[in-house]
Amino acid sequence: MQANLGLSTADVVKARFATQLIFFVCGLGMASWAPMVPLAKDRLQLNDANLGLLLLMLGAGAMLMMPTSGWLVSRFGSRIVMASAALVMAFTLPLLLLLSSTLPMAITLFVFGSAIGTIDVAMNAQGVHVQNLYGKQIMSSLHGLFSVGGLFGSLGLGFLIKLGLNPVYATGSIAVLIVVITGTQYTKLFPADIEQRAMAQFTTGPSEPAETRRPLAWLNGSVLFLGFMCFAVFLAEGAILDWSAIFLRDNQGVDAELAGSGYAAFSVAMATMRLVGDRLVTRLSGKTVVVGGSILGAVGLTVAVFSPWVWGTLVGFVLLGLGVANVVPIFFSAAGRLPGIAPTVSIPVITTIGYTGLLAGPALLGFIAYQFSLPAALCFVALLLLAVALAYQMNGKTN
Repeated sequence: MQANLGLSTADVVKARFATQLIFFVCGLGMASWAPMVPLAKDRLQLNDANLGLLLLMLGAGAMLMMPTSGWLVSRFGSRIVMASAALVMAFTLPLLLLLSSTLPMAITLFVFGSAIGTIDVAMNAQGVHVQNLYGKQIMSSLHGLFSVGGLFGSLGLGFLIKLGLNPVYATGSIAVLIVVITGTQYTKLFPADIEQRAMAQFTTGPSEPAETRRPLAWLNGSVLFLGFMCFAVFLAEGAILDWSAIFLRDNQGVDAELAGSGYAAFSVAMATMRLVGDRLVTRLSGKTVVVGGSILGAVGLTVAVFSPWVWGTLVGFVLLGLGVANVVPIFFSAAGRLPGIAPTVSIPVITTIGYTGLLAGPALLGFIAYQFSLPAALCFVALLLLAVALAYQMNGKTN
């Protein structure tokens, strides 16, 4: 099939490596925001509820662009969409550390979230095509590089600042790295014509074209089910991204410069598990990984909340990362091969619903934290993970 598309095995291998690096870039940019959250809260003098509203702007930008991104990928190809979004992300990242007024900060977070939402849809679309042409499960390893980027973003920025580097220079260095990686890998990614021909090979069957062309093809029960399962799992990741630093600082007494260690511990665990996840999914059923991982994640988050020691909280974050690491890649792989639904339809829908949990869900947690407490909000997330395990077990899917 590679030969039919004018590709060599080396071309596919290069595309896989380039796609991994784009996943890394997305994780790096998004996670660099995590250690900035406590600084932004203090700089703008926000309470938990107001901070939740501010975080909602990041999610609103992402959710606005995700459905549109599917059309952009279909029209221009995923690599040009990814490159454009990466440049926007790199430009806005340093501004998040500099702005001292709420309105400009909200606008910048909206633009930053739009870039994250756009690059996420595009890189997963590219990843599905690469996986199909590669002939093996690689989605977990792709998402593993996202988690590696998350590790560098959450821990690296705080570490550079702790060493005495000016925060602006530290953030600017990350922005430059994003631009360099994207620029050097651009030509190795599949162009639009290759993607279109690959999609025709792998998604078109005797009864599929009409279904794929239906305007409401996304209202497929399997698409919506996978989307809402993604919502709950992504909400857990969003809770760690936006609230772990505040939890460690305010509830466990950790210094602000090291408050990003919670997301770093989570990212290390998630990256490690995802890098071996393709083999794990191959040996076990998708149901086992989803159900068992969701339960482990719920247990880990509960341990993190109720542990009286900082190390116990970090262990809880590690267990959460280990548990949920391969759940979302399974959902994305399933979305890319749903009968009669093209990836350019299913992936934007699942990404949009799922990332509502990652990017907008933490705003809901802010209101829960304001009305009750931050530990109560995190316990709510643990209950959602248990609901995912129960729903997937009852649904009987074995993706």
